[in-house]
Amino acid sequence: MGMGIGIRDQMAKRAAAEIKEGMVVNLGIGIPSLVPNHLPSEINVMFHAENGIVGMGPSPKQGEEDENLCNAGGYPVSLVSGGSYCDSVIAFGMIRRGIVDITILGALQVSEKGDLANWIVPGKKIPGMGGAMELAQKAQKVIVLMNHTDKAGNSKIVKECSFPLTSRACVDMIITDMAVFHVTDKGLVLSKVFQPYTLDQVRESTACSFFCK
Repeated sequence: MGMGIGIRDQMAKRAAAEIKEGMVVNLGIGIPSLVPNHLPSEINVMFHAENGIVGMGPSPKQGEEDENLCNAGGYPVSLVSGGSYCDSVIAFGMIRRGIVDITILGALQVSEKGDLANWIVPGKKIPGMGGAMELAQKAQKVIVLMNHTDKAGNSKIVKECSFPLTSRACVDMIITDMAVFHVTDKGLVLSKVFQPYTLDQVRESTACSFFCK
């Protein structure tokens, strides 16, 4: 069963609280694309996309889409005042030089050490990794937004990832539909449990140990 829009917005709102004035931010598709909806209007943020946009704006209204203007996932977007275009070489160069302050992306699994697996379920057809590997390694902060468990009820927060890794020890923060975790040198630290869940439910649904803040 998928998450309701209220839960998705709750997760996006928590991630938006990590964004500060003047940052360059890269957003993955899905729940991360809801993050701009929860930023104060007075904050000046430049959203970056791997296909060559710096200053990506909100999704245009239906019928007002520009077929030549889309994000890295192919979805229509707009451009804010002061935004610019570049080619993918420059866009990836920005990532690799560490210019992106925060990347907010989805994941299939995250380990207690911050290892990220987000590009393939073995045996399944995939569209490609995109810029995830570069973003996971070079962004100043990596935030994962994902369901706490998969469709079979298995924890997506694990002691060791069983899926092929995108990058090791790269994730700083995990936000799920149940809770918020910070990845530290001492292990995962739980900082918030979302309603209506309890701490015991979070423990039962998490396949590794964690500390409570």
